This record gives sequence, C-alpha cells and structure tokens, in this order.
Amino acid sequence: MSSPLRTLLRARLTAAMRERDRAAVSVLRSAVAAIENAEAVPVAEVGANVGEAATAGLVAQSSLGVGSTERDRRRLDLDAEREVVLAEVGALQAAEIAYAAAGDVDRARAAADGALLLHEVLANEGEQFRRTAGEA
Repeated sequence: MSSPLRTLLRARLTAAMRERDRAAVSVLRSAVAAIENAEAVPVAEVGANVGEAATAGLVAQSSLGVGSTERDRRRLDLDAEREVVLAEVGALQAAEIAYAAAGDVDRARAAADGALLLHEVLANEGEQFRRTAGEA
C-alpha cells in the first residue's frame, strides 16, 4: 500500500509529465527514488548468509539460485518518508547556494524552484492526510 506522501508525489509527477515540465519531473522523480532507495535492504544484510556460509566452506548452508538472496524491502513510516523528502529539500537548497556562489543564476533558480515544489508537496500531503483521516 502506498503512503499519502508517495501517492501525492506520483500524482504530481504524472501531472508534470503531462505538462512537459522537465524541471518538476526531475525533482519529483528524485524524491520518489530517494524514498524507494531508503527502503532498500543494506547489502551487508542481504549477502550475509551467502558470504559467511561460502567463506566458511559451508556450501550446504549457502543460498544458491535465482532469487535466493532476495529480501523484502523495508517499510518506511510516513515520518521517515517525510524525512527523506526533507533531505532532498536540503540538498536542493545546498545546490542553490553552491550554484549562486559559482555565478550560475539559472541553476540556482532551478534548485530553489525544486526545493519550493517539494515544500509545497509536503504541505499538501499534510492537508490531504487530514482530509483522508477525517473521512475515515
């Protein structure tokens, strides 16, 4: 089940794609990808049973075959998802400062617009969540 924040990000992404707003598409795709990356299981955790068993010579205890090292993705709660998006906002704000310092006004403005877009999504997500909770 998708969270209200992820649903809103994807809806905004679809709208931006329809409008051919390349800057918004880029920012929204990055935010969705950041959430999905945060749900990934660390490599050390996935390979632990294979690597440890194989290096110990315990072939019978090692996992072999397609999908043998697959693990369920972690589930982020809404607060964790918001933190990931806020980290994206912070990265865009840092990029804005760096671009402005380098004299690249266009890229600085684009980064600022991206940060503003994600702030707007977070604000709307909170409103949408309150409306959905009130209906339930």
